[in-house]
Amino acid sequence: MRYVIREKFFHLGEDSQITDENGRPVYEVDGKVLSLHNTLVMRDMSGQEVATIKRHLIALTPTYTIERPGVGETEVRKHFINLLGDHYTIDVPGPDDLEIDGNLFEHDYRIRRGGAVVATVSKRWIALTDTYGVETAAGQDDVTILASILALDLAEDRERRE
Repeated sequence: MRYVIREKFFHLGEDSQITDENGRPVYEVDGKVLSLHNTLVMRDMSGQEVATIKRHLIALTPTYTIERPGVGETEVRKHFINLLGDHYTIDVPGPDDLEIDGNLFEHDYRIRRGGAVVATVSKRWIALTDTYGVETAAGQDDVTILASILALDLAEDRERRE
């Protein structure tokens, strides 16, 4: 499946819209402006909450929790030391964690499970707002993948500001 994550141009916080490849809205993302935890709430088009993303306040590296009703918690965390670019782990409930690797400078990422690519992400440079193209393999948990990309974007923005 192909998605586009587009940050809203006029917004307070990290509001975004996620559309399918045909431009139809699939999810709305509400960034909580005054949240200490850098919280994002992801909702489907009927308004049902599908995921909440929160930054850990105390962690050695950027770490975010994704809470999903009925699914449990997923943790996205940056590896402490990595000489070959940025590397994140998506610790999902149960086995088969996901790995994000790529280069933040080039805005090009791959998400792998057991060495197999399950999603690719690219960020367009020529846009007034942050825009990501995401392609997921069939049979994947697209909500967790999309929420992880939003967490990675929060981490990147925070590192840029610091």
